[in-house]
Amino acid sequence: MYKILIYVNYLQENDVDAIHPGYGFLSERSDFARACEENGITFIGPKSTVMARMGDKVEARKTAIASGLPIIPGTDQAINDAKEAKAWCEEHGAPVMLKAAYGGGGRGMRVVTRLEDVKEQFERARSEAIKAFGNGSMFIERFVVKPRHIEVQMMGDKHGNIAHFYERDCSVQRRHQKVVEIAPAPDLPTNIREAILKDAVHLCKFVGYSGAGTVEFLVEPATGQHFFMEVNARLQVEHTVSEEVTGVDLVQTQIRVAEGHSLPQLNLQQENIECRGFALQCRLTTEDPGKNFQPDSGRLEVYRSGTGFGIRCDAANAFTGARIEPYYDSLLVKIIAHSDTLRNTAMKMSRALKEFRIRGVKTNIPFLINVIEHEEFLNAAVNTGFIDDNPSLFDFRPSRNRAQKLLAYLGDVMVNGPSTPFITDIPPSVVDVKAPETPSGIHHLKLYNICLIITHEILFRCSSPRWSSSTVKA
Repeated sequence: MYKILIYVNYLQENDVDAIHPGYGFLSERSDFARACEENGITFIGPKSTVMARMGDKVEARKTAIASGLPIIPGTDQAINDAKEAKAWCEEHGAPVMLKAAYGGGGRGMRVVTRLEDVKEQFERARSEAIKAFGNGSMFIERFVVKPRHIEVQMMGDKHGNIAHFYERDCSVQRRHQKVVEIAPAPDLPTNIREAILKDAVHLCKFVGYSGAGTVEFLVEPATGQHFFMEVNARLQVEHTVSEEVTGVDLVQTQIRVAEGHSLPQLNLQQENIECRGFALQCRLTTEDPGKNFQPDSGRLEVYRSGTGFGIRCDAANAFTGARIEPYYDSLLVKIIAHSDTLRNTAMKMSRALKEFRIRGVKTNIPFLINVIEHEEFLNAAVNTGFIDDNPSLFDFRPSRNRAQKLLAYLGDVMVNGPSTPFITDIPPSVVDVKAPETPSGIHHLKLYNICLIITHEILFRCSSPRWSSSTVKA
């Protein structure tokens, strides 16, 4: 709370009248939203009371029950003791999911398949939750084996209007962290889609929700039954795919709603919101998939992003020369592709990923390409066990990095001379190059510029997909 007061004092000192919390940890802190409200600062998000109710997974669960939504069997109260957790699991059986009551993003979560592991996994999850969210409260629910993870993008105004922006499929996950998101959910039966959208709208109206948020569900493939999972009372990282398929700027809408505009005034009645085509988002991270996704850090020696029609890149610190520090989340760029069908969208995404050139740190690009090009993914036959069930996703072709190798060789020869003897006894000719008369130091600058031009040309030709290996070698 002390740090929150520091933030609020800073906002007041700089005459800030509104703040958008992004999608970091502060965006889910109801005490931060309340501090803003108490000090006359508009918090661009839900009311602090609603955030406290929906951001707490235990309270959100109680609210879902009260509103009549189907839920996964689990604890009714937050648990802070491993013995209490063990007792609940012994009564209800395994497998179970341990979840941080005040968290998200895959942190503070553990799947327990054996009762003898409950105590150890509970303590680990609790410790992780305390470090990430400042609160170690946990809750437990039955673990649904290999479900589809479907979430609904919601928006509410201050006049009681609620609208959904269709659903997203976030089933491609690793360690409960989303890797690829799809909008809308492909091959989802119409009756299940309509039921999920209806339940999401009903819950938000039940609590008087305003601002952007996400209602998340699990769909059990065997039965087709859907269960309420949680509410993220904020904008999420993957909101981009919802923007692409609906054509609505959700961040701008958040701000307009916070200003007091109603959804009808913004022409966002439900009947006016259409879903067009498919969109994918890949989270490009500075992690090495060949070393169990170990985070990497260093300097970006080369950075070039993929582009083209239907491709969007959301990046902050991604540029040549940027320092990637080990102290922050490894997310570097969000790549979003949009087209008329899932396969066409995946083709655009694959091309864009292959056009990226990032040197200096390891990235998960090879892994993402394998996911996007996998036939199960293209056939919309994925669930939360997709990555674990397909070890072939970790078969990578190493990067040849021809451009930098060629530049290193040319630089070495220019500075140190040839490393091999001449094939004849004839000495090389000596040419005395006469530089034109220029002011002191200018010719060095011109030579430097010429080197830069040559270097850029070599980089372009060696990294362009149009140039084959034989062409470069020649």
